[in-house]
Amino acid sequence: MTSLAEYLAQLDQLEKQALEQFQRCQTPEEVEQARVQFMGAKRGLVRQMQQRLKEIPGPEKPQAGKRFNQLKQTLQQALEQAQSRVAAKATPKATRPQRARTAGELPPPFDPTAVPPEAQLRLGRLHPITQTMQRMQEVMARLGFQVADGPEVEDPWHNFEALNIPPSHPARDPLDNFYLSVARLTGTGEPDTSGPELLLRSQTSTVQIRVMERQRPPVRVIALGRVYRPDTADATHFPMFHQMEGLYVAPGVTMAQLKTVLKLFASMFFGPQVQVRFRPSFFPFTEPSVEVDMTWKDGWIEMGGAGMVDPHVLQAVGYDPEQVTGFAFGLGVERICMRQFGIDDIRLLYRNDIRFLEQF
Repeated sequence: MTSLAEYLAQLDQLEKQALEQFQRCQTPEEVEQARVQFMGAKRGLVRQMQQRLKEIPGPEKPQAGKRFNQLKQTLQQALEQAQSRVAAKATPKATRPQRARTAGELPPPFDPTAVPPEAQLRLGRLHPITQTMQRMQEVMARLGFQVADGPEVEDPWHNFEALNIPPSHPARDPLDNFYLSVARLTGTGEPDTSGPELLLRSQTSTVQIRVMERQRPPVRVIALGRVYRPDTADATHFPMFHQMEGLYVAPGVTMAQLKTVLKLFASMFFGPQVQVRFRPSFFPFTEPSVEVDMTWKDGWIEMGGAGMVDPHVLQAVGYDPEQVTGFAFGLGVERICMRQFGIDDIRLLYRNDIRFLEQF
């Protein structure tokens, strides 16, 4: 945990160092080196200070965020001034018509691309959820997982049956899913509703079924995307949210490998101090099944579920459970995002409040 005073002092020191560096730049190459050092998107010193915002205690975070935004604006102005200064030095001597225009003898040439200051667009940034998903994808890629994708409108086979969820299972209740009313016009112009039943996917596990249907083992994939459940919106629930599904199927895959992958993910994403624990649970598509918890402040928070792929699921896609085994896990992107940025209410992520979003 970093105190507000310590954080503000570090921002002041960084601002002083960056302004001096930009002032010393004499060539475009030196300006670019300074830009990467201080304002680089991945490893810049400003980016590092942004990541440290999550260490500030909650009541003091708005003040820290305001000072951080002031720093970014100041350095952006210093960068633009340095770019203009070195560009002016590199500009060749003016021609006679140019000297005449400068002296006011000729009107300035028409520039069809010129945009008045009041019409210039503000610099945007990625949503915190998008930043989190890209970071999760990067970490899992380093662990050897490829990215897979699938449709958000699914059929019962991929959303339920292939995942060992029979028609009588309560997870298929219309009150727990968003079923779609789909119709097509017949030759007489009348609607025909006898087509296949469809619904918005309730989990990204549907993607693992689609991948295994078209690919033989070994399979090592992740799927990130939106899922839908009719939950009442509160601080930790929302009817639309994001999941990262992971799947590894090959001969000899074990539960120990599952926990190793999740521990490596947590350490690479949050830092080596993060701990992971398993609690026994039940899911129709894994056996044994566990809930995955990670350390959060002074306690634990549930991040998702995991387990060894149930033999019935392997058989449903044509795999032989006597030859291969696998593990699967699903993590909530919003909860990881909230932990990363110190957000305490999931609804803040979807209110499109610019004052909130521009902090990240």
